[in-house]
Amino acid sequence: MTGATALVAVSGGHHSVFAVLLLGLLALVMAHALVVEIQRQARRRSQITWYRTDTVNTVLLGCWAVIAGATTTSPFLALPVRAIGALLAAGYTAACLYFVMERRRAVASAPRPAPAPAVDSRDPLADSTPSA
Repeated sequence: MTGATALVAVSGGHHSVFAVLLLGLLALVMAHALVVEIQRQARRRSQITWYRTDTVNTVLLGCWAVIAGATTTSPFLALPVRAIGALLAAGYTAACLYFVMERRRAVASAPRPAPAPAVDSRDPLADSTPSA
């Protein structure tokens, strides 16, 4: 939605300056929401290893970067649309790299369960239970 809003802001047609500014501001707000969601997904603690959903998130961000890059190289589109495509390709590539770095950092710093303390079998009180 961020890319579509940005494309509508600069695409052909008769837009007023107010409409272009409003759509541009909406695109910026949605880009911020995307970054916040990427942080939330990358820093989740429910999964302490790289999981299938992490791969899906990375592939989706990568596909959006490729699609935006393909928009940039299309000779049939207007220059402002191609410029927004280049900006979106760079943004989605940065978002993909940011997600991977944040997720790897979260996985590396995930609290691991502490191993149970070893009990010496020669200790005579090792198997005794406290009596009331």
